[in-house]
Amino acid sequence: MKVVIIGASFAGVSAALTIRKKYPEAEIYLVEKQATVGYLPGGLTLYYNEAVDTVEELRFVSEQQLKENRIELLLNAKVVSMDSNQQVIHYQRSDELNILSFDKLILATGSSQWSTKIMGSDSEKVLKYKFLAGVKQAIAQLENCKEVALIGGGQIGAEAADTLLSKGISVHLYERMDYLLFKYFDQEMILPVQQEMENRGVVFHFDETVEKIVEKDDGLQIETQHSRRTVDRAVFAMNVRPDLSYLDEKIDSHTDQTVYVDHYLQTSHQNIFAIGDCIQVPYSLTNESFYIPLVNNAVRAGAVVAQNLLEPTTKFIGSIRTIGTKLVDYYVASTGLTEAEGLFHDQPIEVAHLKQTSSLFSGEKEISGKIIFEKESHRILGAQLVSKADILDKINTLALGIQTEQTLEQFYQKDFLYHPYFSTAMDITNQLAFTALWSDADEN
Repeated sequence: MKVVIIGASFAGVSAALTIRKKYPEAEIYLVEKQATVGYLPGGLTLYYNEAVDTVEELRFVSEQQLKENRIELLLNAKVVSMDSNQQVIHYQRSDELNILSFDKLILATGSSQWSTKIMGSDSEKVLKYKFLAGVKQAIAQLENCKEVALIGGGQIGAEAADTLLSKGISVHLYERMDYLLFKYFDQEMILPVQQEMENRGVVFHFDETVEKIVEKDDGLQIETQHSRRTVDRAVFAMNVRPDLSYLDEKIDSHTDQTVYVDHYLQTSHQNIFAIGDCIQVPYSLTNESFYIPLVNNAVRAGAVVAQNLLEPTTKFIGSIRTIGTKLVDYYVASTGLTEAEGLFHDQPIEVAHLKQTSSLFSGEKEISGKIIFEKESHRILGAQLVSKADILDKINTLALGIQTEQTLEQFYQKDFLYHPYFSTAMDITNQLAFTALWSDADEN
């Protein structure tokens, strides 16, 4: 079996390595348009936080590791077209057009940072973070910057703001919604973090959409419907988009240009599959699918697609959008439905808030928690945690509870580690469910 994978980011590499385990004799080709493989898209923050000495170290896999697994890696190879009927792809490499046939094809080309809505966003002074070449350029250009605009207030924008603050750079963050990280947090939960960032110098421009970026000799002019401001550089931190210009007409797509796949990640062609940022992901809490370009989704999809190459055996269960990061002095984490999204849930929801210390004897840092659940069934739908203590692992526990459709009654009795130095007598994850259960009982 000859398997060709277009794209060597998280999804493509995950698929290649899993296929090698499942099919030891398969021919596996990994086609990548970049000159390097395995770069971590969030590496700029790690570099500035001095987690590594050079950006070249920011990789999740090396060429040598792929070679050891007998995976043929074609770098600097841009796929320009494909023929589903003939089962071949055409790729350009060193100014030559090459043809590669396949028995099974996996589309894993990931995504690119571009916008057709913001005039001037293609300027070289508008810095991109997704690929190694862009990060090297960003580091060089940020070296002498005093004031930078961030376009987008999601996880990438928030982390970039924190990083630039630590370098003594003034930050203006533009976000069309009315608060930070709105996809993952309700406003009252993220407000303390937002206020701390303001105290440290971030100027937020909420409810403002960047319409135009004008390149000037002394930097860039950022234009919105409300204001104009000149800055040294801008960082494009908006949502990425699928990069699928090579698709032929036989492959069905959604209106947002993502590839249509079934539950087994198969496209409209029986021998062609799609994973990662190429596709919409089923949202585990509804019957809908959304574009959720997260690394954890890409890696899991890569592992699942390997199970389904010859026959459909393993459904991709999708995502509940679990994220976590550190901003200023706060750890923030979220999973599942937010209260704001609960307005559109098909059953009435309730929420409960809780504050408790992180442990009995190790600093007693406070954890703020929120849980969202169905009013009638008590099924857990979502959770959010904010604390100066490291609570990132705890969100995984809550995410597992949501995925396995735990109720409040079941979840508050889950077994947990107890040690007076590291935890409280009842863990915050148990206590959230317990508090929600009794607050609902009091209300009734």
